[in-house]
Amino acid sequence: MTALLSVREVTLAFGPNTIQHDLSFDVRRGSIFAIMGGSGCGKSTMLKAMIGLLRPATGSILVDTEDYWAAPEARRTAIGRRFGVLFQSGALWSALTVGENVALPLRMFTGLNDTDIRRLVRLKLGLVGMENAVDRLPAELSGGMRKRAGLARALALDPDVLFLDEPSAGLDPITSSRLDDLILNLRDGLGATIVMVSHELPSLFAIADDGVFLDAETKTAIAQGSPSHLRDHGGDPRVTAFMRRERPAPRTPAQQDRP
Repeated sequence: MTALLSVREVTLAFGPNTIQHDLSFDVRRGSIFAIMGGSGCGKSTMLKAMIGLLRPATGSILVDTEDYWAAPEARRTAIGRRFGVLFQSGALWSALTVGENVALPLRMFTGLNDTDIRRLVRLKLGLVGMENAVDRLPAELSGGMRKRAGLARALALDPDVLFLDEPSAGLDPITSSRLDDLILNLRDGLGATIVMVSHELPSLFAIADDGVFLDAETKTAIAQGSPSHLRDHGGDPRVTAFMRRERPAPRTPAQQDRP
């Protein structure tokens, strides 16, 4: 499969503080790609750079070979319409119903009339099993239902790429497993490419078929591959320990001198 997204020599920073440096990886079209690593390593920061919320300090992020951050603002907006984003909290507008939340991008970015928007809203909610919640407020929903509603909104504009920030965070194991199944069905049924940030191992092993592992200590990627490959053949003891939920062995002085 060809690469839909390519990260090339990207460094992420807030002022003088480097979060990650020299990141390079490809996201294949039609894959579920995981950005993995422990807390504080910069996973969500990387996601923000990929969806256009944070300009990298250096490097390029290519969308179908087009350099997103080198493009004029109007072109970046056009490219960004190919993205759908599910934020960790769901990020639903509390004063709007579920249907109104899903309709929002359709009203902002299309010229569709109200009848067509209502039809599409019900279609998108149907994809995530939420068609009966169209008139409910976010406060009336469970955590899992809010994630599904947020996912329906992310699908509103038929994106080429779905970005999911910790989709299973805060969910019980059964709800998380159902969400994993939904994500797989969306990938297989719609042909979407999915990029997910997660440290939830059951979800990673269940749905991700490729990924990159970011390390907080060295502030760069120390492994790439599917979660199962990294668990069984990761090589680096930090990666193996994380993927097996083990306490890493202390690094020797010689190891501390190298990445």
